[in-house]
Amino acid sequence: MVSHGSHPFHAPRAHGFVRVAAATPVVHVADPAANAEEHAALIRQAGVAGVDLLVFPELSLSAYAIDDLLMQAALLEEVERRIAELAEVADEAGVIAVIGAPIRNGDALFNCAVVLGGGEVLGVVPKTYLPNYREYYEKRWFAPAASRSEDAVVLNGESVDFAPGLIFEASNRPGFVFAVEICEDFWAPQPPSTRAALAGARILCNLSASNIVIGKADERALLCASQSSRTLSAYVFAASGWGESTTDLAWDGQATIHELGAKLAEGERFALESHLTVADVDVDRIGLDRLRNGTFADCARLEGEAATVVPFEAGPGPGDALIRPLDRFPFVPDDAARLDQDCFEAFNIQVQGLMRRMTATGSKTLVIGVSGGLDSTQALLVACRAFDRLKLPRTGILAFTMPGFATSDGTKSNAWALMTALGVTGAEIDIRPAAEQMLRDIGHAFADGQPVHDITFENVQAGLRTDYLFRLANQNHGFVLGTGDLSELALGWCTYGVGDHMSHYNVNGGVAKTLIQHLIRWVAEGGLVGEAARPTLQAILATEISPELVPAGADGAIQSTQSIVGPYALNDFFLFYISRFGMKPSKVAYLAHQAWGDATTGSWPVGLPEGERVAYDLATIKAWLRKFLIRFFQTSQFKRSAVPNGPKVVTGGSLSPRGDWRAPSDSSARVWLDELDAHTPD
Repeated sequence: MVSHGSHPFHAPRAHGFVRVAAATPVVHVADPAANAEEHAALIRQAGVAGVDLLVFPELSLSAYAIDDLLMQAALLEEVERRIAELAEVADEAGVIAVIGAPIRNGDALFNCAVVLGGGEVLGVVPKTYLPNYREYYEKRWFAPAASRSEDAVVLNGESVDFAPGLIFEASNRPGFVFAVEICEDFWAPQPPSTRAALAGARILCNLSASNIVIGKADERALLCASQSSRTLSAYVFAASGWGESTTDLAWDGQATIHELGAKLAEGERFALESHLTVADVDVDRIGLDRLRNGTFADCARLEGEAATVVPFEAGPGPGDALIRPLDRFPFVPDDAARLDQDCFEAFNIQVQGLMRRMTATGSKTLVIGVSGGLDSTQALLVACRAFDRLKLPRTGILAFTMPGFATSDGTKSNAWALMTALGVTGAEIDIRPAAEQMLRDIGHAFADGQPVHDITFENVQAGLRTDYLFRLANQNHGFVLGTGDLSELALGWCTYGVGDHMSHYNVNGGVAKTLIQHLIRWVAEGGLVGEAARPTLQAILATEISPELVPAGADGAIQSTQSIVGPYALNDFFLFYISRFGMKPSKVAYLAHQAWGDATTGSWPVGLPEGERVAYDLATIKAWLRKFLIRFFQTSQFKRSAVPNGPKVVTGGSLSPRGDWRAPSDSSARVWLDELDAHTPD
């Protein structure tokens, strides 16, 4: 990750991040003093690491598998004494620590999570559901939370809240709200953490002493992921490890941190030393996700219950580099297996969308413009696969290359090679004579021999191409297949109306530019449309992205799209976080700087060329983000308000007014620009 300066912008806490950790201490059986030493060391280590919230395993102070020793008064009193010591240690470290302990309340013993902060016990959460089957017999020693006679317990001479479902909320860190459940609780059909999330908790903690058998680690990870996804929360899971009694069971010390279904961190299992598993949780993002999720809000109203809120003051939190996985390409996973799965799903979504439109219209022909660029190539591949699955001859795909004033020999030859290799009906229409006539008709300077290559010059070409395609579709009883992608829609990088903006159906409108190159590579390597096209597809992937509407300059440099609108890698990053979550521009700039500030760190998607593995400094990111904000919020919405039909492909990625994104066409970008400038250093 990149290094940080002193400006508040560079601190994760300034952007709504809370650093959490799952502790895996070495266990000392029935020895609270030794266990307290392990706890204290990990709490201090967490403090140095800037951890805000630290979660220990179930019954971590006494050890879990000690059976009837849990009923010994000497052990219980020692546990309570050590709690007082650890409260002071946590205060000195500036950490909120959640430890596991057997706690007496009235004449009953409870399996509890004890929350420490500010030098005191903030609250005690008893276990709701006690397992009493297979290897667990907790009801022999413990009472369930529902049987408590008091909602308070005295620890360290102070009376504190004692109840399941307590909500702990930081008074000085918005969104830092957490709740606790214990092991078996989240195996229940309705875990206590569900009610806690509906009551406002954004971080859910599980203190566990779940033993390990073959396959159980996957089950626990699945539960953590699904609970964080269903409750729109972060889930911190800490299980007992080395040192716990193995009289009849074994322990692996599994520790995981999930957020909105995605795994942020996973600790070493079967480790022999105490350790922490740390990640930065984005509580701001969780809040934004809940804000736009009407189902969550409805469920909170219908199923939510009043909860006791325990306020606390959080420590300074993380001031160093962000600790969490962060994809440079939000639409393109770094993991090879996940990328393969995403490409499989994306391609088949496109193919089936087109197949359904063809069967609904009874069409046997398609008309498509093929430029030799990425987008038209992907749309043509989709068309070929759709025709194959519908058992239609590919000759029904009428593909046209339409060279203009700036079409290069390379892209034109690639277009022809591709059409030939795929076995579609290829043809060429030179649009230059018609363009020259139109330019003369409107009195444009280019018609008089002047080298004026303005927007009119460009759009005359783009418009003519689309006009030809529509008339060809009429003539051949088919429809026009669009090629423009999601990234171009976000930027407004298309010619409105009779231009590349319009078609009868667009399979690429829900696919980001950064994903399209991987889709083409995936199709080529999988041989899904035949082997003959593979060399041409590889050549197209290596071609500079260009609209080829303005002739090359004196230096031979062709018109470069990314030099005008910015790198698609950054634009897709901006688009994901702004349209999917509604994040503030300053936070998007922060995340982009974390992801792109250092090319030598982090992972890159498989197959990405070395030349594209670059870094961007904060000034560059901010400059392109400003341009993105103007294009996205102020100048391009009218184009998105009139897009053709096409399938949604990526999560939160549809810009159709019938889908995920609806906005006025005459909005100002001022509020976003002002926020970016006010909170992002130059």
